[in-house]
Amino acid sequence: MKPYVVCHMMTSLDGRILPDRWTQSSDGGRKDWTATYAAVHEKLAGDAWLVGRVTMAELSPAVAHPSSIFATPPRPSHFAAGRAKPYAIAVDRSGKLHFDQPDIEGDAIVVLLGGDISDAHLAELAADGVSYVVSPTFDIDLAARLDDLGRELGIRRLILEGGGAVNGGFFAARLVDEVSLLIAPTLAGSKGSRALTEFGVAGLKGKAQLSLMSCERLDHGLVHLTYAVRPE
Repeated sequence: MKPYVVCHMMTSLDGRILPDRWTQSSDGGRKDWTATYAAVHEKLAGDAWLVGRVTMAELSPAVAHPSSIFATPPRPSHFAAGRAKPYAIAVDRSGKLHFDQPDIEGDAIVVLLGGDISDAHLAELAADGVSYVVSPTFDIDLAARLDDLGRELGIRRLILEGGGAVNGGFFAARLVDEVSLLIAPTLAGSKGSRALTEFGVAGLKGKAQLSLMSCERLDHGLVHLTYAVRPE
């Protein structure tokens, strides 16, 4: 069963998500906004949160360390014993992520991988206590993998916090049920990662219809918008 997916992001007024490029504001600063974003994340009460490879690499900067513990690692999935919700999920089609522990601040790690992943990489993940699901195809079928996560791990509510490519892929696959968007009183003023999608208008045409649910003014000049997402 597919989890309920909430896309939770924070952006500048010009739609960029990298705070180190943001202008200053008399209402607050990056630390204030980041803390508020994290507080809203907790209120969303997800069983799991999901990010792309680049974001997860920042959270886990480990390097490759081959393991011989699992000579023939299990496919298509491996769920580490003793791990429970909440889960920290990464989309890593090419198997470039590495870990030196099985969790991110206590949240058990799960990696979604493309079908061409080597046994050596899977053995490394399994030895580190990291769970994984390998797609049967080169590209990751997001809808099928969400069904796997719901069925195998009991995930019912997923907080999607990727960049434009990952979030856009979820929108294109009609997998997002709700948007939680914090807008900070700042400008990036340059090119950079976008919050919700990196597709052009035609890329999502006919695939997402948003309807405003709430608009709330928060501390430090932040505005919190929530939208229901319905198929057109």
